[in-house]
Amino acid sequence: MGDRERNKKRLLELLQAPGTGNALCADCGATDPDWASYKLGIFICLNCSGVHRNFPDISKVKSVKLDFWDDSIVEFMIHNGNLRVKAKYEARVPAFYYVPQANDCIQDPHVQQLKQLGQFRDISAGNREGFLWKRGRDNAQFLRRKFVLLAREGLLKYYTKEEGKGPKAVVSIKDLNATFQTEKIGNPHGLQITYRKEGRLRNLFVYHEHGKEIVDWFNALRAARLQYLKMAFPEQPESELVPLITRNYLKQGFMEKTGPKQREPFKKRWFALDPQERRLLYYKNPLDAFEQGQVFLGSNEQGYEVHEDLPKGIQGNRWKAGLTIVTPQRRFIFTCPSEKEQREWLDSFRDVLSRPLTPLNLLSKMQALGLDLLSKGRGQKGASSLGLSAALNLRS
Repeated sequence: MGDRERNKKRLLELLQAPGTGNALCADCGATDPDWASYKLGIFICLNCSGVHRNFPDISKVKSVKLDFWDDSIVEFMIHNGNLRVKAKYEARVPAFYYVPQANDCIQDPHVQQLKQLGQFRDISAGNREGFLWKRGRDNAQFLRRKFVLLAREGLLKYYTKEEGKGPKAVVSIKDLNATFQTEKIGNPHGLQITYRKEGRLRNLFVYHEHGKEIVDWFNALRAARLQYLKMAFPEQPESELVPLITRNYLKQGFMEKTGPKQREPFKKRWFALDPQERRLLYYKNPLDAFEQGQVFLGSNEQGYEVHEDLPKGIQGNRWKAGLTIVTPQRRFIFTCPSEKEQREWLDSFRDVLSRPLTPLNLLSKMQALGLDLLSKGRGQKGASSLGLSAALNLRS
């Protein structure tokens, strides 16, 4: 047994104890976790506690503040803690395996189970084949399609339902990105796959009925991507390649834009900010197969800036909260549906512009322009000597 208030105080002090990692959720990194798995000895947030309840044979949870704690269980928490337990159970997590973060739109209900059992499968060892529901390019209908991942060849293929025909599309892993987009797709297991096709970005929107299946597909794609990156950048350490495997959008949402002359009518468009490739993409609708335009965002050191509000003499259509992106070539003018959205976009743009460009940014930029800089003897030295070309202009 134990004293309720005394043990509650001990747990709250343990949450803030230096060197324990307890101040962040052990699973997703959210701040100020107030739940715990008393079977594993870790502190977790409310969302992740719900995931742990799905695995009662592995984890059992209590509220730090609301539940009663025995002395023996408090002692168990003291002798374990987030960092110590993570070091034990995550020792075999493959480098490509994506652990969802607090701000992700999907929380993998299986990653905790795999971590805690220490039984990660080697997804990178072979190919993957199965059926996913894919949204049609020209309509909103999702149809069952066969997908085949050939990891060694670095290819992803998908087929229509007809037997005996070739693939509908063949996607190179080097051009591929995958990100969970559950809200946009309207399915809790929704995945957006993006790749370059004829100089533009092509979006595939897919889902599966079972969360484990779509998560396994996602990590299989990440495994294939890491394999490609290791071949493309053999001198780069793995730790620097892992953040490049796949990427999430820093910010998405509707804004209105005007054209390059800034006298054109403002049009409502869906925007997505890719922080890794430093691109602002825009679409007519969130689920469009192709982007309508994009702008490359350099750094503040190169003269790229973002300003609150609109230039003098320019007014938006319906929305009045404006912002202006200044590049060495031109200004891009937008209006946001609210001041809250305006602040979020400003913070996101400032974040990207404040980051210095890396050689890999340059390679990504040049690859987007169709230049192959990965041939033998050119590598990063050649890339870093080219400098950035003009920003990709938004087409009105």
